[in-house]
Amino acid sequence: MIPADAICYGKKDKILAFHPEEHPLSIQLGGSNIKYLKEASQIAEQYGYDEINLNVGCPSDRVQEGQFGACLMQKPKLVADLISDMQASVKIPVTIKHRIGVDDVEDYDSFKNFVSLIASIGCKRFSIHARKAILSGLSPKENRTIPPLKYEFVYQLKKDFPELIIEINGGIKTIEEASYHLNYVDGVMIGRAAWDNPFIFSEVDDSIFKDPNFQIPIRSQIIHTYANYMEEKLNDGEPMSLLLLPTFNLFNGIPGASHWRRYLSENGNRKGASPDILLHAFNEISKHSKQFSE
Repeated sequence: MIPADAICYGKKDKILAFHPEEHPLSIQLGGSNIKYLKEASQIAEQYGYDEINLNVGCPSDRVQEGQFGACLMQKPKLVADLISDMQASVKIPVTIKHRIGVDDVEDYDSFKNFVSLIASIGCKRFSIHARKAILSGLSPKENRTIPPLKYEFVYQLKKDFPELIIEINGGIKTIEEASYHLNYVDGVMIGRAAWDNPFIFSEVDDSIFKDPNFQIPIRSQIIHTYANYMEEKLNDGEPMSLLLLPTFNLFNGIPGASHWRRYLSENGNRKGASPDILLHAFNEISKHSKQFSE
């Protein structure tokens, strides 16, 4: 999520630049000031994003102080007006991500009425974290785990609005779980698990999209490809420490993964470190774990 005013007044290339391989790509905006949201949407469209998504789900105190995120669910008419004006300012789709409720408002009818209002102004895609948000007393991390998941609310929503694209989010950690949810909804959003174990996505093309020509990539191929990407981004001024972060959990669940992470941590910030660190780490650790080459 990027605050809309940060795009309007910040360093746009640094905030918005992305690699062509990332298409189709959505940008999620936070805010409740329509002037900033419209301008940020137009800028994102100019940069080549495929979709604008409005965040109505983040429960953090800082976000609430800016009057956006999950607290906006308490103002459904405002959310509808914001999305309507954003839609009018761009040609690409404007979508929404939200919770099933906020604080004491957690009944299905309130949730359904919120979606109905937003859908009435032409919004077609809803990404829904199947927990309510508690705006005070819980940290953002606790808001991802403590409020109970109510997947059945999202399933029922798809039944009530078959014409809408309904995506489910919250607590989904495996491709097997995602496949199960797809029996009831149109899409699945995997968040925290994507960071904890990015290699789970190697199964998607075969398990979900049934691509007959798909071959599961091996980690060594991914490392070589990503090393080339790192070289490109380092030349653009990105810091090595930031570029290494997505690689730390690439071997999650495999013997030797802790040694991989330790090697990157100990050597990644040394003066003169280059993308070759990934290759050195892989060669070093694969000596001790045959699975690293698989």
